[in-house]
Amino acid sequence: MKKKVLAAVMAGMLLLAGCGNNEKVIEGNQQNNVSGGGSGAENKTPEEGSKGDAVSGEAKGYVFKVKDTTVSVDADAAPIIEKLGEPLSYYEAASCAFEGLDKIYTYSGFELMTYPAKDKDCVSSVTLKDDSVATAEGICIGDSLDKLKQVYGSDGKEESGAVVYAKDGMKLNFILKNGEIASIEYRSTVLEQAQ
Repeated sequence: MKKKVLAAVMAGMLLLAGCGNNEKVIEGNQQNNVSGGGSGAENKTPEEGSKGDAVSGEAKGYVFKVKDTTVSVDADAAPIIEKLGEPLSYYEAASCAFEGLDKIYTYSGFELMTYPAKDKDCVSSVTLKDDSVATAEGICIGDSLDKLKQVYGSDGKEESGAVVYAKDGMKLNFILKNGEIASIEYRSTVLEQAQ
């Protein structure tokens, strides 16, 4: 089961890493440009308004809160990134699913990924990396499965070493290792629909 979850996470990262012709990595003042082959995948544009939040800017589903910033999947990423400030690192690559660039912004404790949607970037996922950040409901990496179920309830779908809660067109994934939360990901379902 753990192998399936790891394979899914790796596939998502490869999707971002393997599709681009003009990839750019920026860490601090260092910038590397890398050329790679295209995937041949058809570029699509997500339907504006199909997810609600991509157009309206209203929070939906489960949201991640850090300091005074609320992050909702499918929301316009520009004002969120502006409030979060300078990332520790930044990566971009041509999107395999849409026309434009997928982007990864790494901050202390979490990563924010975006997908292109017509004239803006929208939040595709937020991955919590350590226990310095928590979900809005107070769950963080290292918490037990029992605590997770006390906070979110028992209606999460257990699959391949993870517990998944779905709400308003997004998924909140808790990846488990030895009965403890090893990773937390807020994820849009728009990428699933594009393929």
